[in-house]
Amino acid sequence: MTSVNQEPTPTESEILASPDVSADLMANSFGDYVRIMGRRVRSGESGALPVIAGLVVIVIIFQVKNSLFLSAGNLVNLMAQSAFIITLGMAEVFVLLLGDIDLAAGYTAACGAVVALWLLALGDPWWVAVIVALAGSAAYGALQGIVTAKLGLPSFVVTLAGQLGLSGLLLYLINATGSIGVGGVINLHNSIINDIENGDLSPTATWIVMIAIAVLSGLGMFYGDFRRRSAGLVAPPQSVTLLKIGGVLIAAIVVAVIANQNRGRLIVLEGMPWSVLVVLAILFLWTMLLGRTRFGRYIYAIGGNAEAARRAGISIVRIRTLAFTLCGLTAGLTGIIYASYLGSISTGVDGGQNVLNAVAAAVIGGTSLFGGRGKMLHAVIGGLVVGVIYNGLELLGLSAAAQLMWTALVLLAAVIVDRITRRGSAG
Repeated sequence: MTSVNQEPTPTESEILASPDVSADLMANSFGDYVRIMGRRVRSGESGALPVIAGLVVIVIIFQVKNSLFLSAGNLVNLMAQSAFIITLGMAEVFVLLLGDIDLAAGYTAACGAVVALWLLALGDPWWVAVIVALAGSAAYGALQGIVTAKLGLPSFVVTLAGQLGLSGLLLYLINATGSIGVGGVINLHNSIINDIENGDLSPTATWIVMIAIAVLSGLGMFYGDFRRRSAGLVAPPQSVTLLKIGGVLIAAIVVAVIANQNRGRLIVLEGMPWSVLVVLAILFLWTMLLGRTRFGRYIYAIGGNAEAARRAGISIVRIRTLAFTLCGLTAGLTGIIYASYLGSISTGVDGGQNVLNAVAAAVIGGTSLFGGRGKMLHAVIGGLVVGVIYNGLELLGLSAAAQLMWTALVLLAAVIVDRITRRGSAG
């Protein structure tokens, strides 16, 4: 006899339904859309609005305290400084969406950078060094995923062990390089890798790239909403879509104007740093992967309800392993960016602090620690918040202790908001 209270097993098509779409988004006009969004905010579904508002407030405070904060030189420097925090935050998003965490990602990045710089010092081409470093970082991420998923162990414990192990491996690798790692430091001797953080596009190229990004983003948003309307699915009104496109265009113009101002004192220094393009490219690829593929939908499904996903036939072990693999791969990319930023990699790299900043960036931006909710864009927003705090406090002359404590307070506030939001949604 079948129990009347037995829950039906969800189908794969139900699991693949978009996790972000709600039936109340059926708006026929801009006014309807605003009212619906207002109801969602009041019910706890505020999205990234609180952190964006908080970022604006923080920027205003720092500008009032020090007028140099919004100068072109400092803003461009801020974008370059935040690059490795943002990319490591994007690495964490993959596992946070599953309700997991990777505490070893900071040292995965550092070890990947050591391998890349070691190969460069031996005379290998830069692209060979990068591929080998990324392959090693991804392989280690896969190993953590297999151990976590196959044995059912908590990711916190597995990756904490990984953090300790990789911190030792970092020391071993640098010491094993012999004369290359003099004094526990491997210097970067490659102009292409160095230019990621220290090279700039020309002003003309900056305008071309930013306008191209704005146009392609606008076309993507317009076409996506058009397809949804044509298929009879939920989509915002055209006026809202046009406002979003206009916002992206304005943002692109502002970034180009700021980047093209002369920031040098003795020499002319203008144009957008290459690191911004690298971050945008990673953001685009991983956003498409999460939002446009079956794998991405499976991650959201498992993070939202692992048991329902399992009953629908989703291989949780395979998806979790792939998520940790992509986390490791993205951490490897972060290591390359970090080496470019420092100009070297040493035994003094604080991978533990870096990974905590990355988790803070993802969570502050809006990704849930409890799984099932988040986007790659959240790591970008949160990474900028963390970068702004560090940069602003440095301009004010405050110590590293103050920077850590302020970042901790912002992270705690973000987690509290996340918990309150989940309770409000459940209610």
